[in-house]
Parts: sequence; C-alpha cells; structure tokens
Amino acid sequence: MPVAGLLVLAAAGFTAVTTELLPSGLLPQISRDLGVQESAVGSLTAVYAAVIVFTALPLSRLLAGRVPRKTLLIATVLAFALSNVLLAFSLNLPWAIAARLLGGVAHGLLWSTMAPYVARIVPAHSVGKAMAIVFSGNSIALAVGAPIGTMMGSVLSWRTSFLVLAGVAALLALVAVWLLPPAADAGREPAPSLRRALAVPGVIAVATAWPLLLLAHFALFTYIAPFLLSAGRPANATGISLSVIGVSSLLGIWIAGITADSHPRRSLLTAVTLFLAAFALLPVLGGTWAGAFTLLALWGTAFGAIGIYNQAAILRAGGEHRDAANSLTVVTIQLGIAVGAAYGALAFTTLGAGLVPLAATAPVAAALGIIAANRKCGYPAGPREMRR
Repeated sequence: MPVAGLLVLAAAGFTAVTTELLPSGLLPQISRDLGVQESAVGSLTAVYAAVIVFTALPLSRLLAGRVPRKTLLIATVLAFALSNVLLAFSLNLPWAIAARLLGGVAHGLLWSTMAPYVARIVPAHSVGKAMAIVFSGNSIALAVGAPIGTMMGSVLSWRTSFLVLAGVAALLALVAVWLLPPAADAGREPAPSLRRALAVPGVIAVATAWPLLLLAHFALFTYIAPFLLSAGRPANATGISLSVIGVSSLLGIWIAGITADSHPRRSLLTAVTLFLAAFALLPVLGGTWAGAFTLLALWGTAFGAIGIYNQAAILRAGGEHRDAANSLTVVTIQLGIAVGAAYGALAFTTLGAGLVPLAATAPVAAALGIIAANRKCGYPAGPREMRR
C-alpha cells in the first residue's frame, strides 16, 4: 500500500476536521473581537455544515471524471488554507461567514473525493486497512488538533490559531504534490450518477444507517458538558472526557483496520451493539469516575471503528457507482450531524441532561436493525466470515 500517500490523506482529514471544530472552541474570543453575540458566531459552524449539504453532490458530479483526483485533493487542501487565512483576517462577521463557506465547499469536496481515490490506489482486499489509516486523522483532530488550536487561541489570539492551521494546510498541499500517487480517472469515467447509485442494492441502507449512528453520537456529544455536570462530575471533566473519546477512537480505528476486510459484518454488529450499551449505561454508571470514563472509552472505541466499517461498506455497495454513493453519504452524514444536535437539544429540554444518552439509544437501535436486516447487499459477510 502507498502508506506515505495515505498518511498525507490522514493529515488532510486532520486539517478538515480541525478547521470544522475550531470556531466552537474559540467562540468567546471571536465574539469579543468581531463585536457580535456568541450565538451569532455559532453561524460559522452552521453555514459550514449547510454548504456541504448543498454543494457536495453537485460539485462531485461536475468535477469527478473531469479533473484528476490527485489534483482535486490538492486543490481542496489549498482551499482550506485560503479559507483559514481569510477567516484570520476577517474584520466583521459577514466576511468570516464568507471564509467559512469556502471551507465548507472544500470539506464536502474532500470527503466526496477521498474515499473513492483511496479505493483506486490500494488493492481491493486492503481497503479497510487503508481507510483506518486515513480516518485516524479525524480522531487525532478531535483529541489533539482542536484542543491545541483552542489553547493557542486563548494564549495568543484566535487569528493566530487559524493562520497556523492555514500554514499547515499549505505545507501539506506541497507534500501532497510529491507523495500522493496518481489514480486512473479523468477522461475515462462517466460523471457520477446519483440515480444509478440509489438503484444499487445496499446503498440506501448504508446511507441511512451510518448517519443515524452519527445522529446519536452528536446528540450526546453536543451536550456532553451538561450531562457530566448532571452526573456529578466537575466542570473540568468535560475536556478530559473529550480527550478520552478522541484517544479511544484511535483504538477503534486500529481494530477496524485489522477486521474491516476479513470480518466486516460481525465486527460492525459488535461495534454498534457496544455503542448502544455505552449510551444505555451512561445514565446509570456515569455518576462515578470509573463508570463514566469506562463508558466514554467504550463509546469512543466503538465510534472510531463504526466509521471505518461504514466507509468500506458504502464503497463495496456502490460498486461502479461508488463515487456517487460516497458523495451521497457525505451529504446524509452532515444531515445526521445537524439533526443530531437538534435531537440532543430536544432531549435536553424535555428529558433533562441526565437522560440525553438514553434518548441517543433510539437512533442507534434503528441503525442496528438496518445493518442486521441488510445481510446480502449493504452489509454482507466478509471472506473469512463466509468461509466459516
């Protein structure tokens, strides 16, 4: 496998996720500097997600098959650099929102392009391992990138954090020119067809179950601080808890990298079941340090593995239409994240912070049912599972 190229892609994922999360950690500083309410600064995150939903599919259809994937990936990384520079020099909120719109376009295009690109540069039997390497950047961004960027913004300034992130992206683009291998694409493939992808058995199942799992994750992740407070944990437990989830997700990615190509179905069912158990037990055992951190680690491990299994599943289910199928999941995932935050807010206001994890079990159970029911197409058994 082209390990160096996969590490570059992991770094691109790290840059994308850190770019997406960083405004939330620096919200008070941005609010004071731009002279607007903190609720208004929250639009920097909202517009970022919204533009992904509306542009990921059209842009992937327009550019895939016409622009070489390596060139497209490098261009998206450079777009992240430009977006963060523009944000760092923003003098008002509208300018900052415009900068975030560019970042959102780059984000959607990156994830629409990356997985099909990986599937073209590695052997078919190693897609799971390759995805594990690439997705490690997401978890590192959650566990390290966003916290360090937030700390830097608090010590220096929020503008410095985004300028440093822009510099990392620019340097990464230069490295990508050298290390990313070319992939067979431009001029030899038709434009992705969403209609044909939806007709492929299994695509709808994966494009529904995966976002449901993310919906559940973000329903609780968004309100993890009030939940921990309601469970009797101190305020400083939130940062530690986020790190526990982020670091343990790396363990889940490693496990998925070993099993995604050989035992994808059984491994995913196990991961989702553990995910469900962690949420169901948090209201009961989250009142102690040992119980809380054990279940948070279980949550992070299962969540890290779930992403790899589902990414491999959509590429397999999509077949020759995997580009369009993957772009579809990019959109449905963003919808799942947005709905998850709203669902968490509803649970928080109606049930209370302590029962938000219990509310999150409902979409997980629905996803588990979809995965179990789609044995033949969306989530088939792997080669070793079939031999047994």
